[in-house]
Amino acid sequence: MKRFKNIVYFAEDTHEPDHALERAFLLAKNNQARLTMLDVIQPIDIPREVTDRFDFDLVERLKQQRLEQLEALADSFKSTDSLTYAKVLVGTPFIEVIQAVATHGYDLVIKSARCCDGLSDRLFGSTDLHLLRKCPCPVWVDRPGAAAQYEQVLAAVDPMAPANDNCAELVMDLATSLGRRESAKVDVVHAWTVHGESLLRDGRFRLSQTEYDLLMNQTKYQHWEPLQELLQNYALSAGDDTVHLVKGEPSTVIHQISDRLNADLIVMGTVGRSGIPGLFIGNTAEEVLQNTRASILAVKPPSFVSPVQ
Repeated sequence: MKRFKNIVYFAEDTHEPDHALERAFLLAKNNQARLTMLDVIQPIDIPREVTDRFDFDLVERLKQQRLEQLEALADSFKSTDSLTYAKVLVGTPFIEVIQAVATHGYDLVIKSARCCDGLSDRLFGSTDLHLLRKCPCPVWVDRPGAAAQYEQVLAAVDPMAPANDNCAELVMDLATSLGRRESAKVDVVHAWTVHGESLLRDGRFRLSQTEYDLLMNQTKYQHWEPLQELLQNYALSAGDDTVHLVKGEPSTVIHQISDRLNADLIVMGTVGRSGIPGLFIGNTAEEVLQNTRASILAVKPPSFVSPVQ
């Protein structure tokens, strides 16, 4: 976590201190990093006849009021040597945040989750999902009611991904660093599948049981080898009890392991699409985001191009 030197806490209309803000201040302190407390006010359509009656700009008054609220939020955490700033923007929240990341070089966005209205089973609101999908820097969304200190971190890795789409080392760096900082247990999950397996078992080109078992074992080993190579840099082995190399669809496997472990946080990468900014997240990440009850720290691969310019 020492890599983060320019952190932004996105308040999203928060008026009380929360664990996400506490984590942001602690991280900034430990890293000797700059922390910006940011919020965004939606544009207000005020009739001309109303504005003509007043000699002040209502939007500017609202920005100043929110700025004072952000500074008050920071008071209980801020120390004399902290580099803490407050900023209020006007516009569509996720667009303004992403543009601020691009403009000011923020290297981490941290916020509390906002549940969708009327969808109590969904952890993330629309702004959360936009940021997780489209923000170029890592995004850490803390679930409502999350403990002040995590007990179980789950690192979802894919060491088989092409180099430009591979986040595995970054995921492991962040997960293990967080585990040390929070005294949390860290588990690792990687899922593997065989394309066209149903045809090989039951279709016209089905294999004998011996051939099928050989194919499964060979495929598993093809995944075991790069996973082992990745993990040895973190004093781990693919055979450890805390490492889950599981056959199945990645989103399903991640969800099942997370539930079984009662994970507080999932650290995971998204799948990039080089040069095509509209395709900004893979199916695995999308399905995990839609179904998990854990907090999420999502990172982007080197190939990622944000659709927000």
